[in-house]
Amino acid sequence: MTLAFFLIRVAPGGPFSTEKPLPPEVIANLEAKYHLNEPIWQQYLRYLGDVLQGDLGPSFNYADYTVNELIANGFPVSFQLGLLAMLLALLLGISAGTLAALRHNRALDYGMMAVAMTGISIPNFVIAPLMILLFAVGLGWLPAGGLEKPTSWVLPVLSLALPQAAYIARLIRGSLLEVLRAPYIRTARAKGLPMPLILWRHAARPALLPVVSYLGPAMAGVLTGSVVIESLFGIPGLGRYFVQGALNRDYTLVMGVVVFYGVLIVLFNLLVDLAYGLLDPRVRYS
Repeated sequence: MTLAFFLIRVAPGGPFSTEKPLPPEVIANLEAKYHLNEPIWQQYLRYLGDVLQGDLGPSFNYADYTVNELIANGFPVSFQLGLLAMLLALLLGISAGTLAALRHNRALDYGMMAVAMTGISIPNFVIAPLMILLFAVGLGWLPAGGLEKPTSWVLPVLSLALPQAAYIARLIRGSLLEVLRAPYIRTARAKGLPMPLILWRHAARPALLPVVSYLGPAMAGVLTGSVVIESLFGIPGLGRYFVQGALNRDYTLVMGVVVFYGVLIVLFNLLVDLAYGLLDPRVRYS
């Protein structure tokens, strides 16, 4: 929060810099109203005190709205988008990684891992415009933006999910290959248990541990990725507010989103640690 507070003030321009210059007395009154005429260290201490009380301040560019209200309006949309993307990434990644592990060193394994590596290498802000050009502009199958129809969710969710699915596929493949070589798995095979039962009862939990550990950073990736995706698809979520706030030098709005996302990332990592303890009997929490 401290780093973001000072970095955004280094950027040229200010919250009241417009194409048509305002009279000096108007700018002076606005700066006095929002305490921007105070020394920077005093502004920081004032902001820190407000944040500790849960007040993220007023928005400079959205008249009559506080940052708390803008976050409350935009976060439900961002949360739905991120949740759908994460569920789809888990479904695709676990399925692809499991199939690749079961067909180790075969054509299916090589093909899926090649696709996964491509998905890791291409960021979502490149995937999204390509998908818009192909499925919206070229083929006309899906809307190019907005959330007016249920099908409007398809392209943004896919754009967010595919890079994460690629990471998860590689993680689950490597983890499952290691688990399938364990002595207790060989014992289960020797007893004649079918492979689906071995996977479900004996291999799934230990194989999922690296994926669970990755979920914390993955949620951070989905949250930060949604900032760009929401702007590209014109989705009225928190990411769009963040981009507009950065372009307009809306200090309090940018800071509010940074603080809110920071709290969410810490919370997600805490939940992942707790889930790790539930999945791995070797981990104990007192």
